[in-house]
Amino acid sequence: MGLVRLILRLLGTLMVLLALWPLLREVAMALGEAGHSFIPLGQLWFEIDRASLNKLQAGIQRRISPGLWEDVIQPFLAWPAWPVLIATGLMLILISRVRRA
Repeated sequence: MGLVRLILRLLGTLMVLLALWPLLREVAMALGEAGHSFIPLGQLWFEIDRASLNKLQAGIQRRISPGLWEDVIQPFLAWPAWPVLIATGLMLILISRVRRA
């Protein structure tokens, strides 16, 4: 297996495993008195590394386009975290399995 394929497979597996954290938190909230609500991807990122999210926002708004952040990235960060992480992880795993002819 090539190095790139190995890295893609490891990143994909890590993302799928990381998706368990917000999924289990949502299940616990649903079973508890808090009721059910999705944990947004942006909130999860903020909890993991607040500084990198803030730097990304500032960099995109200053160097690329404020509209890109507000119209594309910010709505994406509002999506539920665990389905996004699982889908992205599975795509990376599938890409790592593609062989060139």
